[in-house]
Amino acid sequence: MSRPNILQIVADDLGFGDIGCFNFGMTETPGLDSLYRDGIELSQHYSASPVCAPARAALLTGRYSHRTGAIDTLDGRGLDRIATEEDTLADCLAASGYATGLIGKWHSGALAEEYHPTSRGFSEFVGFQGGWMDYWDWTIQKNGTTARADGRYLTDVWTDEAVDFLQAHSDEPFYLHLAYNAPHAPFQAPEGSEQKHLDRGNNPAVAVLYAMVEAMDAGIARVLAELDRLGLRDNTLVMFTSDNGPQMRGHGPQATDRFNCGFRGSKGHTYEGGIRVPGIIRWPNGFEGGRRVDEMVHFTDWYPTILAVTEASTVNASLFRDGENMLPVLRGDAGSVPEQRFWQWNRYRPLGVCNAAMRDGHWKLVLPEIASAMHVTPDDLEMDRALRYEPERFSHILTDALPPVPRVLPGEVRPELYNLAVDPLELNDLAEQEPQRVQAMRAQLEAWFNEVNRPEVEAIFMTT
Repeated sequence: MSRPNILQIVADDLGFGDIGCFNFGMTETPGLDSLYRDGIELSQHYSASPVCAPARAALLTGRYSHRTGAIDTLDGRGLDRIATEEDTLADCLAASGYATGLIGKWHSGALAEEYHPTSRGFSEFVGFQGGWMDYWDWTIQKNGTTARADGRYLTDVWTDEAVDFLQAHSDEPFYLHLAYNAPHAPFQAPEGSEQKHLDRGNNPAVAVLYAMVEAMDAGIARVLAELDRLGLRDNTLVMFTSDNGPQMRGHGPQATDRFNCGFRGSKGHTYEGGIRVPGIIRWPNGFEGGRRVDEMVHFTDWYPTILAVTEASTVNASLFRDGENMLPVLRGDAGSVPEQRFWQWNRYRPLGVCNAAMRDGHWKLVLPEIASAMHVTPDDLEMDRALRYEPERFSHILTDALPPVPRVLPGEVRPELYNLAVDPLELNDLAEQEPQRVQAMRAQLEAWFNEVNRPEVEAIFMTT
């Protein structure tokens, strides 16, 4: 059997509750529903972060994002960048003879050529480098040239390009990272497609968002059908996930609060709703499908797992990998998985005292967020908008004009403790009943943070 192709599909801000097979038909997603039926469902699949860029860095490197320097989503400040000393899955697979392509959202280095996808192992890139893009008034890159909106909906552009990539590389092993930006804001859907969701009583923002999910699902179904047509289905490992949990923000008609299977929290939070994400794997030649794996699987695990599947080697063996090879688990073999996983995120600079979490088996410790640590300045918000609609204004990150934001933190954050084996929705805080467990887990969380948080890597991005 030849080495398998890898098709890694990543949605943006998608929750379990956005997929038809989990939401009682609130959306119609036959493509993803069939993938769940045919493949392996990962019931405890975790992103590495509750926001985009850090999560993607961990997925591509097998390392906690704090180690890589990708610590926030603010690409105008360079805080989304994977440090150049890091290698990526694309680096490793390209070195092993795979054709490598990235289609869609990058968000692992929006500015400066050394952070461009084609400098990080991808031989082909069609997409945008930053955190989001207008679905109609878009500006993207296509293998070294700039392409502007041509009347197509951006989700459909990614699907068209993915089909072209499969056709071009059907006779050689390939790694395609297909990163749809749906259903990330701005909330824009094909004309009229939201009406049925309005008719069902959803508010305007959720109706549009559900239509965006369905447009993406139609694209995924088309890509999977092309694999079938080309005879590549059996020996292509298809992975589907979302970078983090769903965005639930806004007020009134623009509110995006919606069903997410009861999970607490959402994008930006280290509760389950922010970090537990859909996970599906299908590889007919390698795995028995139609089943569920309940072991905890983390974004950092995909780097070593995919290298094991493809028999590729790491490019930079000196870097420690936080992930584990999950190939035995996916094959149904007996084996152990890591019991401990960690999360932390806030704006501008990591603060280990808030919006952090740790799992130790079925126990989960949460240090809730601090509002001041989540604040984005008006200058940064304006730059974020300008980067999408006026990209020609920017060729490098802005450090002098926008210095780091000082914060005054409040007092002690009260830890929370949950037993996910009986309380997966994090409704019953057991911290007062388990003080010794809280103390021990908090010490481990602090030790982890001190190990992975690297001010010297952060400094790279503030002086470039």
